[in-house]
Amino acid sequence: MILLLMLARLVLVAVFLVAGVAKLADLAGSRQAMRDFGVPARLADAFGLLLPLAEIASAVALVVPLTAWSGAVGALGLLLIFVAGIAYNLAQGRTPDCHCFGQLHSAPAGWSTLIRNLVLAGVAGLVVGFGKNMSGPGLTESFASLTVTHGFELLGGALVLMVLIGEGWLLLQMMTQQGRLLLRIEALENRLGAAPARQPGLAVGTPAPAFNLPGLHGETMTLEALRARGKPLLLFFTDPGCGPCTALLPEIGQWQRDHAAKMRVALISRGTVEANRAKVTEPGVTQVLLQKDREVAEAYQAYGTPSAVVVRQDGTIGTPLAQGADAIRALITTTLNPPAAAPRPPAGLKIGEPAPDFSLPDLAGKTVKLSDFRGKPTLVLFWRPSCGFCERMLPDLKAWETNARNGAPKLLVVSTDSVADNKAMGLRSTVVLDKGGINVGSKFGAGGTPMAVLVDAEGKIASELAAGAPAVLQLAGQDQTQVRRD
Repeated sequence: MILLLMLARLVLVAVFLVAGVAKLADLAGSRQAMRDFGVPARLADAFGLLLPLAEIASAVALVVPLTAWSGAVGALGLLLIFVAGIAYNLAQGRTPDCHCFGQLHSAPAGWSTLIRNLVLAGVAGLVVGFGKNMSGPGLTESFASLTVTHGFELLGGALVLMVLIGEGWLLLQMMTQQGRLLLRIEALENRLGAAPARQPGLAVGTPAPAFNLPGLHGETMTLEALRARGKPLLLFFTDPGCGPCTALLPEIGQWQRDHAAKMRVALISRGTVEANRAKVTEPGVTQVLLQKDREVAEAYQAYGTPSAVVVRQDGTIGTPLAQGADAIRALITTTLNPPAAAPRPPAGLKIGEPAPDFSLPDLAGKTVKLSDFRGKPTLVLFWRPSCGFCERMLPDLKAWETNARNGAPKLLVVSTDSVADNKAMGLRSTVVLDKGGINVGSKFGAGGTPMAVLVDAEGKIASELAAGAPAVLQLAGQDQTQVRRD
């Protein structure tokens, strides 16, 4: 029983200490969680601070002699409050964001959250019920009083816990690496002209589904009425039980007030008028429409919240569906400041034309000009260290640098990415960074990497634009006379 009580206390200390510190590190989220669970706005700020302090106090009390039993009582009381709050919200059909461990872990409160807190409450109840005499020895003294057998059992349990944590960390790393690989595969497919992955939501250019929905004040609004002012219309799909949606509401209210001349923002939610009104009143959000369930969101293929889409003035879908707060912020920025059409790059310069001169900083910050290379043929190589094709070509390029024959051109690498990434390549030739929006490659007709063109000793184009590692390496092995003769 001594070992069991000690393990129970350790579990409670770890849970409450991590939860309290994580909430203190994200007080804004803690206070928002209080509002989401129904705490009045005037008390939410104070309770959002008091809760993590109470959790830390309970954890400390469980360790310190004379207060250990009181700490267990406090932990049990907090857990019972959590259980009651979660059960009440679930009974009302709401799943607010629990913010249980701050930004370390936060998810909508559901049955799993309720069960987890009930289990922890059982652990705390065990300590309260059988640890009344804990006012004597603290955890340090309890460790000292352990028998050898109990010590090995405790060590074995700790090792199993460490293995589980390690496996979880490895799984997280594998999933992160897989995500990076998928992004690179997607970029490679796009570079090779493969069909891009389907964008979420309705296809851009398709007619926006019509709707007729009631508002919070008894009014009825249609898609046509919202479009009547001739501005882009942003439809924001939300839910009163969605924590990330609630966190975004103050920004939405600000967008509605500050950018009314450029766009119109309407919220499409679900649930009762009272539940939605409680969410939008304080941030000052207007134009909230209520669907019966999720029929309008599903018509727009918005299967999660928060998400948003722009409807053009002509009633067609103007953007892919933005999912999540960051994507919605980016969508707002793009809608308010549409990017100018990029100039079409030239198809490639003709042999004999003067090569466009440029000046860019090298890896040491010194300005380098193409004209500095006059007097000898120069291979201008357009490069990006993070490009998969460039990575595979790098060993061959370094071998060419080492064994370049007489008459081989000089190499001038016009690269992107960071100085550190470029230094890590270990190239001997001059590398300049095109990071200031100059886009030197477009002046030569280079729309990707690796691509290269040969410039003769007089500063004129001496070859066609080479694309891909084999063509670039072949061009690097030819001198100016051979290229011109070809």
